[in-house]
Amino acid sequence: MSIWGKIVGGVAGFALAGPLGALLGGVAGHVFDQRRDQAADEAQDGTKQIAFTIGVIALGAKMAKADGVVTAEEVRAFKEVFHVPPDEMKNVARVFDLARRDVRGFEAYARQLAELFAGQREVLEDLLDGLFHIAKADNRVHEAEIDYLAQVARVFGFTDEEFARIREGHVGPDAADPYRILGVARGASDDDVKATYRRLIREHHPDRLMAEGVPSEFVDVANRKLATINDAYDRVARERGLK
Repeated sequence: MSIWGKIVGGVAGFALAGPLGALLGGVAGHVFDQRRDQAADEAQDGTKQIAFTIGVIALGAKMAKADGVVTAEEVRAFKEVFHVPPDEMKNVARVFDLARRDVRGFEAYARQLAELFAGQREVLEDLLDGLFHIAKADNRVHEAEIDYLAQVARVFGFTDEEFARIREGHVGPDAADPYRILGVARGASDDDVKATYRRLIREHHPDRLMAEGVPSEFVDVANRKLATINDAYDRVARERGLK
């Protein structure tokens, strides 16, 4: 079953609970009662994938209002992040609208995600990458959106320096600092640069991320992250003459 089928069917809704579970319940509605037994049986397999997906929708909806307006480009960017099938867009839009209208702040969603993915920082970083993709949709990341993303990153447990590294990867291949993308100092040894690169490739490999709860529908964002890391290392390697 695709992630969208699980969301609409209410699978993992009982296990998820919290503010993210409440949004899921708002979409599934009466289906919860009809599928209570099935949802309970299947919950253990899909909880993290569904939490990740609902989390991106919820935090994306809150961020889309950070600059005071929700643009068509931002909505289209969300579709690109998840490759939402046309017949599921109404359901996704319903979650988006529920989150946007919810009186709770983004912190409630961010805290629940931080708890669910405790010890899986690479998954939370991937989630931030997806939000950056949405923020860049109108070809400009507003200062209010940067502030919002920085606050989400802090709830996730990232330091300001770590957030700066994540942000740098979204500036663009020509302007971005490859050392900051890799998270190494310019004075780092060649061995340290290579070791850091290998660690990042291992941590952000799409297969590993999907095993840790990132849904397959999100894999393109993971692949873009990997391409950014590879590009940064290639630039550093050329500069240093590394083999």
